[in-house]
Amino acid sequence: MTRKNLSLLAFVLAVAGLVALVVLRHLFATHPALLAVQGLAVLLMIWARVTFGLRSFHAAANTSEGGLVTHGPYRVWRHPIYASILYFVWAGQVESPTVPALLAAAVVTAGLVVRMLLEESFLRQTYPEYEESMRHAKRVIPFVV
Repeated sequence: MTRKNLSLLAFVLAVAGLVALVVLRHLFATHPALLAVQGLAVLLMIWARVTFGLRSFHAAANTSEGGLVTHGPYRVWRHPIYASILYFVWAGQVESPTVPALLAAAVVTAGLVVRMLLEESFLRQTYPEYEESMRHAKRVIPFVV
């Protein structure tokens, strides 16, 4: 399987996990603190999208033209859009976890982790300076992971 096909499969898995969470009615939190986490996740997603721009929005995790983005949220997160999805999804599971919902959230997580790793591979090939950026920006949790 090519990296592009693997990336597309990971995208489909993540979307399927999100759809399952919607069907299970387990995507959105109700506790105020968890709603705040989900609200902040949405704001992070918007900030990252605006910072990155509309130059690239595709299902395959290949790199885009226009240079490496290392400002805005990309200073501390390598993948702020994926991180925001993970924060949102897992905040919805904290309140009343069920096995089916946890499995769906795990599918979303697995799909996004595969995409992160593939994107990093593409970025290393396209932008040699990405190695240095990786030392400063963490994948999902700033200054930690």
